[in-house]
Amino acid sequence: MASVVQLPIVPPPLPAGWTPPQGSGKSTAPLVERKLLPVGEAYLAHVRRAVHKLTFEEHDKHTEEERKRLEALNGAGASVEDDLGVGDEEETEDLLLLDAKEWKKQDHYAVLGLSHLRYRATEEQIKIAHRKKVLKHHPDKKAGQVGDSNDDAFFKCIQKAFEVLTNPERRRQFDSVDPYYDMLEGDVPTASQVQKAKNPEKYFFEAFGPVFEREARFSKKQPVPGLGSYNDSKENVEAFYDFWYNFDSWRSFEYLDKEVNEGSDNRDDKRYTEKKNKSERARRKKEDTARLRGIVDTALASDPRIKRIKQEEKEAREAKKKNKGGVNGAGANSKQKEEEEKRKAEEDAKKKEEEEKVRDRYCEVACWGTMLMLACSCASRLRAPRRRRRRRRLPTRRRRRGDSSVPRKRAK
Repeated sequence: MASVVQLPIVPPPLPAGWTPPQGSGKSTAPLVERKLLPVGEAYLAHVRRAVHKLTFEEHDKHTEEERKRLEALNGAGASVEDDLGVGDEEETEDLLLLDAKEWKKQDHYAVLGLSHLRYRATEEQIKIAHRKKVLKHHPDKKAGQVGDSNDDAFFKCIQKAFEVLTNPERRRQFDSVDPYYDMLEGDVPTASQVQKAKNPEKYFFEAFGPVFEREARFSKKQPVPGLGSYNDSKENVEAFYDFWYNFDSWRSFEYLDKEVNEGSDNRDDKRYTEKKNKSERARRKKEDTARLRGIVDTALASDPRIKRIKQEEKEAREAKKKNKGGVNGAGANSKQKEEEEKRKAEEDAKKKEEEEKVRDRYCEVACWGTMLMLACSCASRLRAPRRRRRRRRLPTRRRRRGDSSVPRKRAK
């Protein structure tokens, strides 16, 4: 149990020559209540100290170390206010050992520290990232240091990456075959995965949403409709699949062309190489179109919205049938009978008209047949006398030919 201890304290006596100070005659300012807002650098520093449980000395030390680190990354005296948060990615050992001669195989965005942005990186961000890398890896700055023998080669890789990414046409060619997205193209969900998921509706949108978002960057038509949500209308769903089945892509594969040997003067070799590159581009384009069509087919087959829309249409048809057999059944039956009678009358009229056409045609054909028969009989009658004359002259002709069956008269 706590106890209270009283200690006798005796204040020291005042000095002999002490005199009280004279009053200034000024009054103090009145107390004013002010509201403090949680903003500013002082408040942020207070929050950092409170969250990380740092003293003032520890916080000042950490701030100084951070400032030195930023100066080392951006160069001495460089301003860090316009860096836009780019160019500070970690450089792996494999990245630093890249060969400048194999520049077509390198990831230009990773070289400049733009892996988190890639095709979304703006021209300004590319320039700032290039400036940071140049200040850090310039050969003159690294001269005389041990362990940086490949830094000249990496500096050439930086320059090549900047050259490609600042040229709009060449950057588009590289974006078409970006190695980062090439690895993701094979990671496409299947219909069986959607069906076996615990929540197929949620899994469908989580799995196929990023896939269509990646492929949308190749579309010539912008904006590209998104996958949407489960409660989308039938019109929106049909518009989405209609767009993707008629997808117009600008993706090309010129970046993978085999380079023509510049030292060769043989025109046949150059023509053969260009012809082969053209056929390879066409083959890759065809395969990419078939790949995208397969993704859309898989999405359509496993889309839960299609099942929902079909079920809603079925329920609407059943409800319509029930309404027809309800209170207004008598009126509906009478209308139906009238329509049937009208339809029967129209069918009878059509039949009569067809029969009349057939009868007229038959009469016309019969007339032509009769005339043809008369003409044939007249022709046969005209040919009959000639046949008779030929039959009568036949024996005389046989005598002239010297027929042995007929006796000849002897000459006197």
